[in-house]
Amino acid sequence: MSASANPELALRPMLPDEAPRLAEIFRASILELTGDDYTEEQQEAWAAAADKEALFAKRLADEVTIVATMGGAPVGFASLECKDKIDFFYVHPAAVERGAGAMLADALEKLAAARGAEALSVDASETAYGFFTKRGYAAQQRNSVQRGDEWLSNTTMKKMLGAQETAQ
Repeated sequence: MSASANPELALRPMLPDEAPRLAEIFRASILELTGDDYTEEQQEAWAAAADKEALFAKRLADEVTIVATMGGAPVGFASLECKDKIDFFYVHPAAVERGAGAMLADALEKLAAARGAEALSVDASETAYGFFTKRGYAAQQRNSVQRGDEWLSNTTMKKMLGAQETAQ
């Protein structure tokens, strides 16, 4: 297999004009990956957060947002809402289990540690719960979040960022 048949993953900061593409990844991730954990109505209400593109773009721009690319094309993105809290964390269904999520999580953990955070938290969806558990995040509390007329459950999880995070 040649390198071009298996393109390398890379990370970079979000570019100002790519919010529409990240909105597509956001919607696809929710609508195609969360069906075992949420109803269709819940998925649609959740995905609707990207419908107001200007607000979605501003929120991404106001946070530290990084993009995972494969062959130069965006396949996922994640953001820090503040130095110790993950806000967005989405990978396109076509790129799941190819390392993009792990790369994004590694980057956010190192970035948070470099900014002085002792721990990093995330409100993990039912679908993402196992991913974050495997990375050493521990459940702190269950939450119910309203999106439109729907209520969705998630779990606040936290990972301590020790010396090994800052040393890497």
